Amino acid sequence: MIDIYNKKIMKFGILKSQIETKLLESYGKNTFKQEMKNFNDLVLKNKNISKLFYLYDELNSNKGLNESIVDSYINECITLFENTINKVEPKQLRVIKFWVGDVKTDNNYSDVDNLFSSGVLTIESKIQSKKIISESLKKRPQTKQENVNIPLSTMVNIANQTITKHIESLDESTKKELLNILTTDDNELTHKFEDIKESVVNKLTEMKQTSDDDSVKSKIDETLSKVISEKFDKLNYVKLKSLNENL
Repeated sequence: MIDIYNKKIMKFGILKSQIETKLLESYGKNTFKQEMKNFNDLVLKNKNISKLFYLYDELNSNKGLNESIVDSYINECITLFENTINKVEPKQLRVIKFWVGDVKTDNNYSDVDNLFSSGVLTIESKIQSKKIISESLKKRPQTKQENVNIPLSTMVNIANQTITKHIESLDESTKKELLNILTTDDNELTHKFEDIKESVVNKLTEMKQTSDDDSVKSKIDETLSKVISEKFDKLNYVKLKSLNENL
């Protein structure tokens, strides 16, 4: 029997897809806080596994790269993957697989898995996937579409903008509130942060369920993923709080 935890043949994209689905579904099962804790303990706190998450996200995104550097970028990612996966202990992967083993989902990162595959029999699919990834990396990140309503556009902007730009747009009273937050003890804000995150996820989910527009649903899914993966710090607290108030 093939060992599915063998790092050389394992498709990390499947595992990543299961994790993301697990987190997205947890809000409807009243297990959001617990699953976020699991995600933090098993993924975010593990330097090597979190680095793999980052690599897969990078290669699965439109980045607007110049054609002259795309191949070099991909090759650097392959090298980083090989150096990182060799540092991941099989036991760590088994624990994550046990956590998400009951999740059924498509592999959203099949091309990245193919790219990182070292199997001789997968050369053709590896070349094809590299071509697909190259084209994606050269595309510019998607901008707002005109058919998306204003509240949703505002939501996506707030979720994606940097905290610096956000602060510059604040009025004086809000800036004072920000100053108060920055001087508040982290322990006091951490619990509020998780409550706000849960509220945002619930609101976004409701918006998705009531929308018939596929482009809107896609943007909501994108924002949900960003919100769920956010870790607590005071700047993220301000950003998430603003997003919650604008939904």
